[in-house]
Amino acid sequence: MTETENTVEIVRKATRELARKFDNDYWLDKDRKHEYPWDFIKAFAAGGWLGAMIPEEYGGIGLGLKEAAVMMAEISSSGAGMSGGSAIHFYVFPPAPVVKYGSEEMKREFLPQLASGDLLMAFGVTEPDAGVDTSRIKTKAVKVDGGWKVNGQKVFITNAQNAQKILLLARTSPRRDDKPLWGMSLFLADMDREHIAVREIDKLGRAAIDTNELFIDDLFVPEARLVGEVDKGFYYLLDGLNPERIVVGMEGIGLGRAALEIASEYAKNRVVFDRPIGQNQAVAHPLADSWIRLEAAEGMAMRAAELFDEGKPCGPEAAAAKYLGAEAGFEACDRAFSTLGGYAYAKEYHVERLWREVRLLRNAPFSQEMVRNYVSQQVLGLPRSY
Repeated sequence: MTETENTVEIVRKATRELARKFDNDYWLDKDRKHEYPWDFIKAFAAGGWLGAMIPEEYGGIGLGLKEAAVMMAEISSSGAGMSGGSAIHFYVFPPAPVVKYGSEEMKREFLPQLASGDLLMAFGVTEPDAGVDTSRIKTKAVKVDGGWKVNGQKVFITNAQNAQKILLLARTSPRRDDKPLWGMSLFLADMDREHIAVREIDKLGRAAIDTNELFIDDLFVPEARLVGEVDKGFYYLLDGLNPERIVVGMEGIGLGRAALEIASEYAKNRVVFDRPIGQNQAVAHPLADSWIRLEAAEGMAMRAAELFDEGKPCGPEAAAAKYLGAEAGFEACDRAFSTLGGYAYAKEYHVERLWREVRLLRNAPFSQEMVRNYVSQQVLGLPRSY
């Protein structure tokens, strides 16, 4: 076993033990109450895990993506699902542009607070009229004395009910047809409630973690809170997209494993017609097939994470990891639903919660169709279809 492989297994074991201290009933309670899991977050903060990918000099533990990906899979497979996954995800991954492109002053001021859990950050990119075409965002930042004034609207923004800061993407130059993704800038802005109206969205799953619309009206952002250079913000985001794709895939895998664990136990103990239902191949084979697909999806995700950690291109592998993790995870949850039959509808069995949460991953952070578009064009060399 190499040193990296040993570290991965240490992280896997430690985070599995920690995450499983918060059982399925804990997450059911948070889901029912729409209550943010602060005690779960504090437990991971105490272990240093919120700073998993923040360099040690800024208060983190400086792990690679392989270790962080395994951590996120263990969190979601513990029964925490996307409620627990998103709670930790937004400490670990959205700060990536700040780590790489933020000023030294910005990094020293904010990264230690993120690593300790003292600062919660939202991530403001998506807009209601732009969809997956980020080049069409309308939120605009205009230069003023000492900084910028921002106006616009964002949607599907996680954590905005509690966040103190937001990593905000806004247009700083008009859109150009020849370079549509140029002309946007990133700001680490205050969640100033006098200038940002936050409206929570009532949604299907992940009820413990808030999702919101934002209405931004003359929000002032000091010059020092610009991340990197003006007009290059979207390109900075790209550095975080591949890690996010990989980790979302791993979270889908974890959700599938959580459901598979419940379904397998049920199939061993549920007796119908004088035999355990798991003795029937119609029940057993779909669950076995899901185990195989989840294992294969993790193999792709870890391969992509390895390439990223080595500084090698990993776009196709990262996209495939997201695609396979979302598909295998959803299929496993759906098959668990079928295994439990009518009991799957009962919240106390937890499968319906996992099923609701994993469905999100087929659409977010981008759809399965967009993955196929990317692979068609970038890997197979086919003409662009969108």
